[in-house]
Amino acid sequence: MLKAYKYRIYPNKTQKEQIEKQFGACRFVYNWALEQKIKYYETEKKTLSCFTIMKHLAILKKTEGYEWLKESNSQALQVSIRNLDNAFTRFFREKKGFPKFKSKKNPVQSFQIPQHYTVDFERNRVKLPKIGEVKASFSRKFEGTCKTATISRSNTHKYYISILVDDGKDLPIKEPFSDNTTVGVDVGIKDFAVLSTGEKIENPKYLKKSLKRLKILQKRLSRKQIGSNNFKKAKLKLARLHEKIANQRNDFHHKLSKKLISENQAIALETLNVIGMQKNHHLAQAIGDSAWSSFVRKLEYKAEWYGKTILRVGQFEPSSKICNVCGYHKSDLTLKDREWTCPDCKTKHDRDINAAINIKKFALQDQNLIGA
Repeated sequence: MLKAYKYRIYPNKTQKEQIEKQFGACRFVYNWALEQKIKYYETEKKTLSCFTIMKHLAILKKTEGYEWLKESNSQALQVSIRNLDNAFTRFFREKKGFPKFKSKKNPVQSFQIPQHYTVDFERNRVKLPKIGEVKASFSRKFEGTCKTATISRSNTHKYYISILVDDGKDLPIKEPFSDNTTVGVDVGIKDFAVLSTGEKIENPKYLKKSLKRLKILQKRLSRKQIGSNNFKKAKLKLARLHEKIANQRNDFHHKLSKKLISENQAIALETLNVIGMQKNHHLAQAIGDSAWSSFVRKLEYKAEWYGKTILRVGQFEPSSKICNVCGYHKSDLTLKDREWTCPDCKTKHDRDINAAINIKKFALQDQNLIGA
């Protein structure tokens, strides 16, 4: 089973310079390879393979004016070419968008090292090729075979290493689930999540709470001369606040997803068209602040780790409009109606709790665990 462990690293001034050179070299090779593939296709109507470009890279290193590429880790440069090849594969197979040239101005940079690096938990050091021993902060230890390591720089000028580890274990077998061990989850804006048990998890709305401060910092940034030292300082302050909001949101998602996975054998979720929902400019900011897709991804990979099951319900199921007691369909229910009473059985429903119960019912019906 593969897991990634991310740690903060603290390179000294010399090591920072070497890391920045590696960023630049990998970015240059990626852009150079992309240009070669585009030109070759325009002239020959064929595509250059990954291995052909790597051969050309070996020749490029010996060319006058490009000897500086030898100062960087050769395997990291080769990985950049493989990443470009994978980007083209996704473009042709999954229509994910044509690969773009990488910009030097982007504060977020990274490169990958496939091997020849070591981790020393006792001394809190990571030894990287061409860079040397770098101080690291290990929040937790791991056991297993180290695979690819990714060195990255955030937009707040912090450096990290993410290590992919194979612990040699297989994914656990999915545990059986029933009506009693399954929970339905309805995500929303007012309450981040409403469970079929009736529990409501409040939406922390970290972005909304920081909007006032964000506006102040954005105003200060807009008044600075672009490229000046004061502009860079103001930009860094704004980036730090955005980073804080993202960290708060991720922490909330991790804690809630771990709680749901630990307490249930199966979790039923509604499939949502988040991109389509964000076209509503009245709700776009609140939907982005909630980050439902990120939360669902965390649920899915944690379910794989612990042998739990994620059940998905179609996005067109009328979970809010159907009475979970008698099945009456209230077609005229609008978004502003937070409560409604069933005309047939006279049951008073909370809109979100009713939706969570129906999501659970729909999911279990698809699994043939309860009747229609």
